[in-house]
Amino acid sequence: MLEHEVVIIGGGPVGRMLAGELALAGVDVAVVERRPGWELAGSRAGGLHARALELLDQRGIAERFLEAGEVHGAAYSGSAMLDLSDFPTRHPYVLALFQNHIERLLAQWTQELRVNVHHGREFVGFSEDQAGVTATLADGERLRAHYLVGCDGGRSLTRKLAGIEFPGWAPTMSSLIAEVQSTTEPEPGIRHDQRGVHAMHRMQDGRTVRIVTTEPRLQGGAQPTLAELRAALVEVYGHDFGVHDPTWISRFTDATRQAASYRAGRVLIAGDAAHIHHPVGGQGLSLGLQDAVNLGWKLAQVVAGTCAEDLLDTYQAERHPVTARSLRHTMARSVLLRPDERMVALRETLDELLAMEEPRRHLAGLLSGLDVRYELGDGHPLLGRRVPDLELQHRRGPLRLFSLLHQARPLLLNLGSPGSLGAGEWATRVELVEATYSGRWELPVIGSVPAPEALLVRPDGHVAWVGDGGAAGLREALGAWFGPQSGSVRAPSSCA
Repeated sequence: MLEHEVVIIGGGPVGRMLAGELALAGVDVAVVERRPGWELAGSRAGGLHARALELLDQRGIAERFLEAGEVHGAAYSGSAMLDLSDFPTRHPYVLALFQNHIERLLAQWTQELRVNVHHGREFVGFSEDQAGVTATLADGERLRAHYLVGCDGGRSLTRKLAGIEFPGWAPTMSSLIAEVQSTTEPEPGIRHDQRGVHAMHRMQDGRTVRIVTTEPRLQGGAQPTLAELRAALVEVYGHDFGVHDPTWISRFTDATRQAASYRAGRVLIAGDAAHIHHPVGGQGLSLGLQDAVNLGWKLAQVVAGTCAEDLLDTYQAERHPVTARSLRHTMARSVLLRPDERMVALRETLDELLAMEEPRRHLAGLLSGLDVRYELGDGHPLLGRRVPDLELQHRRGPLRLFSLLHQARPLLLNLGSPGSLGAGEWATRVELVEATYSGRWELPVIGSVPAPEALLVRPDGHVAWVGDGGAAGLREALGAWFGPQSGSVRAPSSCA
């Protein structure tokens, strides 16, 4: 039996991101992926929003993605394009980049971090006891760990076996998406008709055609066939363009569901395993990466025995309401895609509203993920929000704030008098940096905020404490997020 501290089921973007977060914290983590390699057939989903890019920037790998993708200064909300260019972030845009490239780059990162990946292995079940979890693979191999995390998609076997309910709204419409070859030239562009939305375009290789078409009737979840794709094209365009040799064909619906719990004992879920929705607005990948970065440092501290297990409860407390809000938006926007003339009128009316400043900023904040605020109590406007990537002045010269988060360690940033603040008994766990910043503090959507004298920043980049003229509340914040001031709550050396 192989032993690890954490086993992740699913090697897609969320599983890879979580594995990287755990590896940075020194956790022995393994990923189980049923595909024989990291390469994904076809491009699949695509797009990274601003907050997801900030998370990659916090780990020092954003440039890899920017070099591979294409920057767009506006986010697509389902009909209107929302300008992000005035948002105070280094990434006021959407990055067009297909999932196969996102997975490739995350795979390279986790390889650099020496993450164990079991390719070509299928997860079939698990058992749990007081000491840990045993995952069973289809070939009979078993993996033992303190915790198991399901990042295995919307049909998550991990979620089902853990008994986690998946309430929400059943699908009302379905669409086919495919990448194929064709014998005749496709009809490029987007078409709206009484059935819904349809689109075709040639991809960069000049040969492959990407197709999205709304089916005339709701279809089930079975794997679609080339014959079904041809029939759907004939219904919309009058002919099937001679499509053949599909790289992949899939079906998506407007089903919207969110797990009732993100944790059941020693089993957790993240990404599509925890929530599914219509792809309008391109929220899926970015929401999943935010799940992974929120969970990673918390799980690492529990595994290390630094923090009590109840720290894991803050994962759902923070991520569930944020994601629920995004799901409500995607559900509303998917309805607006329907071709009914009344829906067209409603969509045009909403687009008029989104041309106004405040509605535009409000919705762009949601789509970008830059307006997320975790409920950490009352106080300074920065509390619970992502910290801006400021250009600090350090004794060694200019210093980007995000560069201080590359190793996923907590940060105590003293912007006041040198030597006036310290981490005390937490000094080995929290990095203390003294610097200055003379510019304005701007947050997306809400605007200027009072300049703080000190910040406690969690590894996920969210502010856990703000100091204004003293250290009041700092010890409480350090203890709440990074464990007791001395000793450890538990020191697991074995899950046997």
